[in-house]
Amino acid sequence: MRLYNSLTNKKEEFIPIEPGKVKMYSCGPTVYNYFHIGNARPFIIFDTLRRYFEYIGYEVSFVQNFTDIDDKMIKRANEEGITVKELAERFIGEYFIDAKGLGIKEATVHPRATENIDAIIDLIKNLEDKGYAYSVDGDVYFSVKKFNEYGKLSHQPLENLEAGARIDVEDKKKDPMDFALWKAKKEGEPFWQSPWGEGRPGWHIECSAMANKYLGKTIDIHSGGKDLIFPHHENEIAQSECANCAPFANYWLHNGYINVDNRKMSKSLNNFFTVRDVTKEFDYIVIRFFMLSAHYRNPINFSHDLLVQAKTGLDRIETCIKNLEFLSSNAKTGEADEAVVSRIGEFKKQFTDAMDDDVNTADAISTLFDIVKFANTTFDENTSKGSLDITAKLLSELMEVLGVKSKKENDFLDSDIEALIEERNNARKNKDFARADEIRDMLKNAGIILEDTRGGVKWKRA
Repeated sequence: MRLYNSLTNKKEEFIPIEPGKVKMYSCGPTVYNYFHIGNARPFIIFDTLRRYFEYIGYEVSFVQNFTDIDDKMIKRANEEGITVKELAERFIGEYFIDAKGLGIKEATVHPRATENIDAIIDLIKNLEDKGYAYSVDGDVYFSVKKFNEYGKLSHQPLENLEAGARIDVEDKKKDPMDFALWKAKKEGEPFWQSPWGEGRPGWHIECSAMANKYLGKTIDIHSGGKDLIFPHHENEIAQSECANCAPFANYWLHNGYINVDNRKMSKSLNNFFTVRDVTKEFDYIVIRFFMLSAHYRNPINFSHDLLVQAKTGLDRIETCIKNLEFLSSNAKTGEADEAVVSRIGEFKKQFTDAMDDDVNTADAISTLFDIVKFANTTFDENTSKGSLDITAKLLSELMEVLGVKSKKENDFLDSDIEALIEERNNARKNKDFARADEIRDMLKNAGIILEDTRGGVKWKRA
């Protein structure tokens, strides 16, 4: 398996620290609102990578944090007249609703910043003791210029990064590039006791502390959106490697940006959508399927028309699986044909080759459509049950790897039923009465009753 490592800007063979095991850390949400479609992409992509690792036999320790204390959370909690903790509890709950809908598995650990204050303080003290951090009036800063490799992830020399830095009038930093590890308490803010007085952690330090606590000093993979490379991930590397005297992560994976209707997503352009907004029209799993339709490192354009296309493609695969299951239920007993077994093996290799090539989900999905085409053009009521079953099993299995789980017959959505009725109508027009009867029987077995009337086909659930 080869992964594109942002640290080296090239594809590299994936070699885990410990054979058969993978330690992954992926940056999670700041829980002050529902997460938006830009957040959803890394959540889906790196969940898919985790699923694939597990599919090919790895034991995966996957950590994704919740940032449950920061400026945005304090501002919104104050606006609503509630505590930051209450705000966090609400939107962590909402995160899990959306994540479950999107097929995102729960992490091995979902640590929260506020529940790991001791680990954060210990890491800051370590950096201070080693001379990489300094305190000023209760604030603690990391001294960037003391880490000679700063900029190695963003591939920018320090002077270039420094040119874009600014220092505020009231800023106590010794250098514009230095960043906060600990912030002294301000009136009305949550705070914790520390060696530097009452205060709260900075944003960057929490990920370093929690990765170290739950996965160790050096991890296999750290992932997140491309927008996090600088300064967040750059700062994580500096903190972690100065504290631990060891590499922080061996592979850094970053997904590309999302545009909306070919324009950058922003609130000012009124094209800023949460996942919850999009689910008012499209099923969660359609969103996931859409996100996987392009290579994760490429930018992706999010539009209504493209979601419709994704839904159509997903429906095509789902219909194929249902057709295979229906044919199987009526097939004569028989072993799978050797030619079919061979072809199924080729499809599986095609899929794993795509995923092994830097998680190429676009090509992996193309394999699903190749299987659908093969099934639709090869199988009929005379096909052996074994051939039908292994084909349906592979399609379902590979969809499970992608987290696009196929629906069972008794889970038909209204849109599925309407699509099958339309297919039945077309079959009857084309005098393909066998196919029309197959669809009617399939729906009947799922508890869907069709009634042919002068006004068209009416349906109801039994």
